[in-house]
Amino acid sequence: MQHIAFFGDGEKTFALTSEMILELERKTGVGIAALYARFMRQDFHFADMVEIVRTGLIGGGTSPAEAQTLVDTYAKPRPIMEVLPLAFDILDARWNGKPEVPAIALDEIGKAAATGDLSAAINEALAESGL
Repeated sequence: MQHIAFFGDGEKTFALTSEMILELERKTGVGIAALYARFMRQDFHFADMVEIVRTGLIGGGTSPAEAQTLVDTYAKPRPIMEVLPLAFDILDARWNGKPEVPAIALDEIGKAAATGDLSAAINEALAESGL
């Protein structure tokens, strides 16, 4: 139940572990279900969004100090509509789970692109993985 996305200076892993959910609840003052409901209604606080990103970074393996620096630098000063999708994806990955999408080898993508059949390569990889 991780989410991997580009944030700040590179690809980051975000995960709301059980410990990080407790921290998120403490920092936002509401339970995880109420927080998720806020996001679904688009009735969240700015601090909610920032804390989801920060705790997601920590749960994904970033040190607390580095997570705070990244949030201060790349989340707080940016437009809300740049950070909101990330915060929601982090929260949603824990709420609903996030199926692992199978990786398609680059050589397969190159071959598929050369023949114009990229969708067939993607469909085949998904079928092989059972998705």
